[in-house]
Amino acid sequence: MKRTSRFLLSSCFILIALVFTACAPSATATPKPTTAATTAPVVATTAATQAAAVATTAATAAATTAPATTAATVAATTAATAAATVAAPAATTAATTAATVAATTVAVSGAATAGAAVSPSGLKIGLVTDVGQIDDRSFNQSAWEGAQAAAKDLGGTADYLISAGPEDYASNIQSFADKDYNIIISVGFALGEATTKAAANYPKIHFIGVDQFQGTEVANVTGLIFPEDQSGFLAGILAAKLSKSGTIAAVLGTDQVPPVVRFKEGYEAGAKYAKPDIKIISTYYPGGLDKAFNDPAWGAQTAGQALDNGADVVFGAGGKTGNGALQEVAKRTTKAKPLYCIGVDSDQWGTLPEAQPCLVSSAMKLITPGVNTLIKQAAAGSIKGGNFLGEVGLAPFHDFASAIPADITAALDAAKADLASGKIKAMPDAAPAATAAATAAAGSAPAAATAAPTMSATQASAAGSASNSATCCFTAMLARKWSRTVSLAVLGSGFWS
Repeated sequence: MKRTSRFLLSSCFILIALVFTACAPSATATPKPTTAATTAPVVATTAATQAAAVATTAATAAATTAPATTAATVAATTAATAAATVAAPAATTAATTAATVAATTVAVSGAATAGAAVSPSGLKIGLVTDVGQIDDRSFNQSAWEGAQAAAKDLGGTADYLISAGPEDYASNIQSFADKDYNIIISVGFALGEATTKAAANYPKIHFIGVDQFQGTEVANVTGLIFPEDQSGFLAGILAAKLSKSGTIAAVLGTDQVPPVVRFKEGYEAGAKYAKPDIKIISTYYPGGLDKAFNDPAWGAQTAGQALDNGADVVFGAGGKTGNGALQEVAKRTTKAKPLYCIGVDSDQWGTLPEAQPCLVSSAMKLITPGVNTLIKQAAAGSIKGGNFLGEVGLAPFHDFASAIPADITAALDAAKADLASGKIKAMPDAAPAATAAATAAAGSAPAAATAAPTMSATQASAAGSASNSATCCFTAMLARKWSRTVSLAVLGSGFWS
């Protein structure tokens, strides 16, 4: 009887110990915060050796980190620490996204089609601009031209509303929705949150978000995204090979917008690829989204400073702000000392004639045909939710064609083919983390996933490795819990014997 009592008491104690250890919280290592200028705790690094899994970490942490203003370089050891915190589900998602976006031709990833076809005669298309204005001769204008072309081809109508500031995004979208527009296009990364909220309230309207990566597929929202790093890479090759001074520059919009970060990273990578010792002066706009793409005076001043510091080629990527940079270079170029500039988004030879004295090419995102295609798919009822990958490339050289040596055109053709095949990458492995950090700065968790389009197959593999590491860590945690349980049980048996 005594032995049986001891056995029962010991069994009870073991059961209690198991419950206790299963419920007890595991000790979790707290990553050390990284400080670089005014960057938030989750900071991007442009070092090529950083683990690709940091991009997923940055996206996951976006909802809880403080806003960042600069994507700064951090130590590789910090990257390793951040990579260790990646959860398996996030890694799996990143790998899936990478596989979808790896193609360099137009591709669609999405769920079921959203809604039935719309009668062309009654088709109403509404476009909401970002703060760069409709006549920015770049980003907004390209989207508007695509909407106009589609409306003309389909026999419908197209209208636009200009956003004077971020506070107008939601109300402008709402205005079109309340008037029963069939398709609403919101232009720019910054409108992503307002777009997804409106889509939830108006499931019969199809929304097209230019530069808005869709981390979660929604049937009536399609994000038109681009591999800006690839056109930036080609622009960087061109700039480095044209430079006689050995110094080139980039005048950019805010680093809070992931496509701007990708343009910059690709431009620098391409320049270094063509001429490893090239000096690059890259400057982001220091203010907020409300002015970042609408400050040509700052663009001109910044370009002028770069020229004064020896740059002889300037890449302007920032709406009207970038246009100001291009126009400053155009004013200062001479036959005796030629200077070159490279535009962005569209072929700015036709949209910004003031820059023609220096405009050798433009790093294009084919926004106009992308918007046109998606509108027609929506009208036909065949459009899918998710992401639609648009095309990129360099604009023709126009009047500079005879001044571009054959070896430069051959290098550009070879690089374009290698980018398409995946032989070379337009961005270092760490660059998606820079995009993720910029996204986190905007304070939107869904938008943080904008980093995913730039992930390569190599990075997807790294994300899978992170998933395996997370599994191993979980197994070790269970082993520690079991060890503690057995120890407590043994002690309990001794106490009751």
